[in-house]
Amino acid sequence: MDFKINNKQQKHQNYLTSFQRKILQKNLETDIDEKYRQRIEIMLLADEGKSQTEICRLLGCCQATARHWIMMAKSGQAHCWKKSKIGRPKKINDQYLNRLKELVNQSPRDYGYSFGRWTAEWLSKHLAKEFNIKVSNRYINHLLKSMGLSTKSKFNCHENHQTKKNLLIQDLPSQEQMTNEELLSFNLLKG
Repeated sequence: MDFKINNKQQKHQNYLTSFQRKILQKNLETDIDEKYRQRIEIMLLADEGKSQTEICRLLGCCQATARHWIMMAKSGQAHCWKKSKIGRPKKINDQYLNRLKELVNQSPRDYGYSFGRWTAEWLSKHLAKEFNIKVSNRYINHLLKSMGLSTKSKFNCHENHQTKKNLLIQDLPSQEQMTNEELLSFNLLKG
């Protein structure tokens, strides 16, 4: 697409200064990523008076993208076409993951907390303080699962409880074998 502005088109210029237009056109002549190219083309087309719908149809971009870069041109921010990175930013890096792994294998008490086992909520809060990155509890659990880790205890509480019941019941002597003192203390424990 040729974005050279002729005299007839100059009547429709709305947003860009002649200097901004020249800089954007010059950048189109360089070898730039297709998404960056699209940003520049959106601003130039908007400056020519094209509507958001027309720009989307011409460039094959979504309305949100066109709307954003039209607003950038309108607000005089056309020079920022390269400052905004392309795509969704990656929040979690290897340093964050290593720290998560380190924390889940240590006691929260080592970090001044009153509880003895991490939860996804507290891991998320603690890491938000350290890295200034907020993620949901659900995402923390997802990350832990992908690393083969969990905030849940390593032994099955039901099995441990059942074992205690069996020991208590099996190890009790019959009433005939118990002395009056033992029966009294046993009844007090039951009540």
